[in-house]
Parts: sequence; C-alpha cells; structure tokens
Amino acid sequence: MGLQPLEFSDCYLDSPWFRERIRAHEAELERTNKFIKELIKDGKNLIAATKSLSVAQRKFAHSLRDFKFEFIGDAETDDERCIDASLREFSNFLKNLEEQREIMALSVTETLIKPLEKFRKEQLGAVKEEKKKFDKETEKNYSLIDKHLNLSAKKKDSHLQEADIQVEQNRQHFYELSLEYVCKLQEIQERKKFEFVEPMLSFFQGMFTFYHQGHELAKDFNHYKMELQINIQNTRNRFEGTRSEVEELMNKIRQNPKDHKRASQFTAEGYLYVQEKRPAPFGSSWVKHYCMYRKAAKKFNMIPFEHRSGGKLGDVEVFSLKECTKRHTDSIDRRFCFDIEAADRPGPLTMQAFSEEERKQWLEALGGKEALSHNFNRAIIPRPEGSAQLDKMGFTIIRKCISAVETRGINDQGLYRVVGVSSKVQRLLSMLMDVKTCNEVDLENSADWEVKTITSALKQYLRSLPEPLMTYELHGEFIVPAKSGSPESRVNAVHFLVHKLPEKNKEMLDILVKHLTNVSNHSKQNLMTVANLGVVFGPTLMRPQEETVAAIMDLKFQNIVVEILIENHEKIFRTPPDTTFPEPTCLSSSPPNAPPRQSKRQGQRTKRPVAVYNLCLELEDSDNPNPSKEDTPTSSLDSLSSPSPVTAAVPGPPGPDKNHLLADGGSFGDWASTVLSSRKARAVYPCEAEHSSELSFEIGAIFEDVQTSREPGWLEGTLNGKRGLIPQNYVKLL
Repeated sequence: MGLQPLEFSDCYLDSPWFRERIRAHEAELERTNKFIKELIKDGKNLIAATKSLSVAQRKFAHSLRDFKFEFIGDAETDDERCIDASLREFSNFLKNLEEQREIMALSVTETLIKPLEKFRKEQLGAVKEEKKKFDKETEKNYSLIDKHLNLSAKKKDSHLQEADIQVEQNRQHFYELSLEYVCKLQEIQERKKFEFVEPMLSFFQGMFTFYHQGHELAKDFNHYKMELQINIQNTRNRFEGTRSEVEELMNKIRQNPKDHKRASQFTAEGYLYVQEKRPAPFGSSWVKHYCMYRKAAKKFNMIPFEHRSGGKLGDVEVFSLKECTKRHTDSIDRRFCFDIEAADRPGPLTMQAFSEEERKQWLEALGGKEALSHNFNRAIIPRPEGSAQLDKMGFTIIRKCISAVETRGINDQGLYRVVGVSSKVQRLLSMLMDVKTCNEVDLENSADWEVKTITSALKQYLRSLPEPLMTYELHGEFIVPAKSGSPESRVNAVHFLVHKLPEKNKEMLDILVKHLTNVSNHSKQNLMTVANLGVVFGPTLMRPQEETVAAIMDLKFQNIVVEILIENHEKIFRTPPDTTFPEPTCLSSSPPNAPPRQSKRQGQRTKRPVAVYNLCLELEDSDNPNPSKEDTPTSSLDSLSSPSPVTAAVPGPPGPDKNHLLADGGSFGDWASTVLSSRKARAVYPCEAEHSSELSFEIGAIFEDVQTSREPGWLEGTLNGKRGLIPQNYVKLL
C-alpha cells in the first residue's frame, strides 16, 4: 500500500489520522529531497574526480538501485511500474559502463545536475515553504481558539460577536491554507516521477558519445529509451488530467465543504474540549479531544490530541451514552457547552464545542435538545441529471457528430484534445437536442461549425448522461483488471464486463470505440495515439459515483480501460466473451503480495502492500456458467452479493470494505463463511509465513478443509496436519 490520499474534506475535520497522513507525505518528500541532494553530489563527483570515476559510478548506481518511488493509492499503472523499474535499469547500465573504464561525459552538468537542482529548489523548496506557513497557521489557529473559548460569557455581546467573527475569519484562512498545502503535497508526489526520471534519461543518452563502444551501446539502449519516453509521456498526460480533476474537486469543496463530507461510520465526529476536574485547589482544565459517536450502538469514543505538541495521540476512552444535556451560560462561565452522562462511567462530562452551530449538531447526534434538521455527516450529493439520454435522439446526435468528424477532421492535429469555444458548444448541443432543429443542423458540409466544436459537443453530451456510459455499478469492476494481471487477462476481463453493460450502453460504446479506433489509426497525422485518446475519454466514459481524491487517483486506470477497448475493439464487441480466464496465460512469474493482516494489538489493519491480483482464477466447472453460491470460489467473494454469475469471474482485491458491519452486527467475512463450504485448494505460488498463525508452503501444495477466514483476503486451511492462514490469491480452489 502506498501513501494514502489526502482528502480535501479532511482539511475541515483536521483529524489526528489526517495529520498522520500529512506527516507521511512530508516524510516521503524529505526522503526524496535527501536522495536528490545526494544524487546531485554524486553527479558532481563524476565530473571532478576523473581518477576515481569507477568508485563514483558504483555509488551512483547503488543509490539508484535502492530508491523506489512511493505512489498514492493501491496500485500503479504499467507506465508507472516501468518508470519505477527504470532506476534499476539505469543502475545495471552504469555497471556495464564501469567495466569499460571510460570517462564520463562532462555534459552531466546540463543534463542531470541543473534539472535536479531546479526541481529540488523550485518544487521541493516550495513545499518546504508551504509547510512552514501551514505549521505557523496551525499554531495560530488553535491558539486563537483556545483564547477565544476562554472568554467569559459575561462579556458584552458586541465584544463577543467581534471575537466570534475574528475566530471564524481565522479558521477560514486556516482551511484555505490547509487546502492549498494538501493539494501541493499530492501534486509534488505525482510530479516527481517524471520530473526526476527525465533528467536521468537525458544523462544516460549523453554518456554514449564519450565511450569507445558508445554507438553500439546507444543502439542497444534505444528500444528501452523509446519505451520509457512513452511511459513518461503517458504518465505526464495522466498527471495533467488528474491534476485538473483534483483542482476541480478542491474548488467544489472550498465552495461547499459541508456538502462534500465523506461518508463515515460515525454519526458525529470532531473536536471537543473536555473539562477535566482536579482536586482542590487546582480547579479544572480543558483538554482537546477528537470525539466520535455511533448512534446505533450509543458508543462514544474520545481521544486526546494536541496539534501544537507534535500531534501525539493519547489513550482512547470508550463509553456508552446515557443522556445529553445542554449547558446554559448561567451555570458555567464558558459558551457552547453541554453535558453527557455515561451508563458505564461515573459522573457527567462537560464538553465544549468550537461554536454554537457545532454544539447544535452534537446535540442532535447525541439526542439532546436544539437539534438541527440535517445530519452531522451528510451524504455525497449526486451529480445532477442532465437532459442527455441514451434514447433515439441520443444515438442520432452521436452518429451525426462522429460522421462529421470522420468526414471533415479525422487528420486534424489534437483531435478531441483541442477544446471548442464553450458558448458555441452549448449552442450546437441545444440545436442538436431540439427535435425541431436537429435535422436542420448540417455538420458535414457547413463551415459554421468547427471540428473542435463538434468534438467538444460529443464529449459534453456523453458527460451529461445521468450516469456514465460504462455505469456506476460496473465502475469498480472495470478498474480491477487495469490494476493487475497480464495484458491478455486484462483484455479478457474488460471483454467480459463490456457484455454485462445494459444493451443501449453497450451499443453506444461500440459506436464510439469503433470511431476512436479509426481516429487512432490516423495518429501519424492527428497525433492522437491510443494513449492520448485514453486520457481524453477515460473521465468521459467512466467516473465514480463519489467524488474523492482517492477516486481521482484511479483516473489513470480509467484511461487504461479505454485504451484496452480501442486496441481490442473487434474482439470485445464482435465476439462473445469467455466465461473463464485460462490459467497458463495469465499467471505472472512472481507471486503477489500477501493481503494485509488484522492487527491483534490495536484492532486496526496493519498497512502492508495490497495484493496484486491475476484475473485467471476460474470457476470450478468451466462448463457451468451459473454456479451455485456453495460452489463459488473464495476469490470471487466480492461478487456474492450480486445475482449475476458474470460478477464472480472477476475477483476483486480484499480490503476494509469486505469487513464492513452488516445490519445485524456481523461482518462480511462471517456471512461469507456460512455461504462457502470447506474445500481443497492447490498453491500456485510459494509462500513463507510471516506470523505463527500463517502457513508456509511450496507450489503445488494441497490444502484440506479450506474455508473463508475472518481476515479479509485470507483463507483458513490444513497442510500436513497443521491449520493456519493462507493468502487467498496464492491458491486455486479445486
């Protein structure tokens, strides 16, 4: 598992875990900064120390080999993996050069040192300055809140109102700065991959001419260089698309932060000051806690956390809520206070919210008086439905636009990437969507409508559909194969899923992808390669139902799905899909990572690498297209909630979502274990146990009495008389 995405909505909660994620990003950037600094120093040694060239090269190669880029989310694209692997490739190449004892090119200063220094100074340096501002504003904000909450309620109303305004203005300024800092952190994490690897690529290219065998070495390196340049360009293009989506989401949240709160398992959560009484004559103190409340279970959790002391977490206290009562200022010399009584804790607790509005929200959640009419945690507002539909008119509009593009502009450079004037696009759409004027619009012969206006109208129409063309329901299933597996297994999985789409969606997708295939066939003229079309149409054809940074980080995988559709149009749309994926062609040469384990000490999931899944786990009986639930492999448990047998053929990665609580209080794992009877399984990868509860085994080992474990992503089985845990994606059910 890489770095966790920083959600903009969390800037407003500013929870302890949010701060932990920020520190992880900061630590990674500091690690990168130190590495680049060391790498620059090593590069200069290559120029200055000709006599010790061999030693300097070895150290340089060693530094490259040991460094690995961290990524945001749970998987990388193939291009990003190639970029990551490029450092090891560069390291191996340096070793070959060292054997020849040749002199390093002096051009290293221009090709490597200066770009890295520029990146370190302009990019990493800018983040450091933002961090200083963020830390300073954090100190100022919470100091001012402390001071403000200590104001006597007996002060004049005008004085109190003025103080309230000042605090609110300061909090808004803090949120603005927090949003910008979070955006900058994530941008630099994504940017550093191509910003760093490109100078390295130039450096290696420049070295060839300074060696006796430089010409031959360059010929050998050329193929890899071209592929890596494509990887870098694809990654850069996806970065640009992702960045625009992230900025759009940030602006939405900035305008209406309350409408974009993330769905939470808690009815209410946030900071409260808790009064802690001390023995006389010391009086009492107020300590800031992060509090969480589940209304269904009436469980109240609170944990002390102080931003200004380095963000150290205290011990969690959990109790059952009995009663909540509002406190008036005539009974306590503080505002925004309320009392709660616990069923399993002596004495009442007095708590203070940050404002009157927040107190009302807590009172509503806790069952006190003066409740608001809205929920503390609001649901994500769905996208508004447009007038675009997949009806006869919709098909006419798309066919009309496609015909015009292929007639007039198939060779136009930047086709679909060059955007039309917004007012003209809207006017064209209005005319096309009007039954009275649609037939009158002549797109093929009229000079009134530019090709870029037509292409923009086509994309806008598809984006205006009530739901994306490839549907919300199948969005997650389309993303899974793009993240893992062999190229063949990816095509098979996407082929399989396309035929699960509603008939109208599939028909429209067929028309569009056929057109995009034609566009890509003219890429020498229009420069719109399959990868470029994927960047343009990924967010047009696919989008998640909930807008979050984590979802936007999957945008690059949406692009890959569209690339697969374009490259395999004939197979996907003209042939029926297989119901199983052949095992020999899709098993990778190396085993996947084991799924994360459940921490026994804290009851939280340990952050370990997410498993890489191969889409080759087939159903038990390949000739049985409708297996019963009892015969469904554990690798397909994600799909047990769906009546469609197709879902079971595309396994999804295990994760926290599989262990969510059901309405009756049980977990998904508990429920699944009652559905799946015990079976045998064969190991398809070797595994060495990392814990006493796990089993070690070699390829081909046969497990008896295999059942679903309570641990998501794991099975329980018996091997040689010993029972233990088995990584689910290391075995195949028999």
